[in-house]
Amino acid sequence: MTHHYQQLSPHVIIMHAEHETDRPILAAIAGERRTLLMDAGNSPVHAELFRSELERRGVRLPEIMALTHWHWDHTFGMQAWGLPAAAHKETARALSSLRGLDWSDGGLLNLISDGIISEESAADIRKEFGSHRDIRITEPDILFQDRIELDLGGVVCELVHVGGDHSADSCILHVREDRVLFLGDALGPFVYGGPRKYTSAAFLKLLSTAYGYNADWYVESHGVPMSGEEFRSDLAGWEMLARAVERFGYNREQVIREMKALLQLDELPKDLLQGLDYFMAGVEPV
Repeated sequence: MTHHYQQLSPHVIIMHAEHETDRPILAAIAGERRTLLMDAGNSPVHAELFRSELERRGVRLPEIMALTHWHWDHTFGMQAWGLPAAAHKETARALSSLRGLDWSDGGLLNLISDGIISEESAADIRKEFGSHRDIRITEPDILFQDRIELDLGGVVCELVHVGGDHSADSCILHVREDRVLFLGDALGPFVYGGPRKYTSAAFLKLLSTAYGYNADWYVESHGVPMSGEEFRSDLAGWEMLARAVERFGYNREQVIREMKALLQLDELPKDLLQGLDYFMAGVEPV
């Protein structure tokens, strides 16, 4: 597996996402006084790779951590860092409910049937941790409700609760001076304990929040960093789709007709049809 690192902006270094075991992007934001780590990684192995890269670059190692949400791939590396962690109250609640769970193969099957994790997550956990599943849940210690600002010296990070379908505790991290906005998985669909779904209203609200930052870089945890312009054009079709669902609700055929007309296409691309399924699953029957 090749690991890609990038100095994204003056204060921000990232380790790119790796899809084999669902490793999200990790970031170090290095200020004059402190370095902040965004998300912990999906395992101690993942965490260690990033730490050794920061050492190799001579970057001051992180002294504080910020979590975007509680899902395993963002938090199971916490035990390797041993750092104070800032997180939303719901993130703390969710992590404390994972304490003492059994992550063996049999345990994972129970967690899937209880809707606590998905089959994909269980498969990724098996792959990432192998048979030695020493998973110790660490709970965050700096809790907030709406937002918290962390001044690292010459650069301020704002951690803001946005919620959404993917996870109710989802937060975004804005690196103010560098104009970098980390979105975590906030724009992702709902994934645990039911079909993948999106609510058009929640999605549109999140988009307008994200656009409101007018950032130079938009970074989704399992994607590739995009400029503001790339991000808008990447999401333009989804935004149109969400607006069409808002207008026509449950009428799938009408949404498709409307989208084909707007995009001047005979057939909708696959990703938008999949998106439509997610949005339809999120429509409350009238």
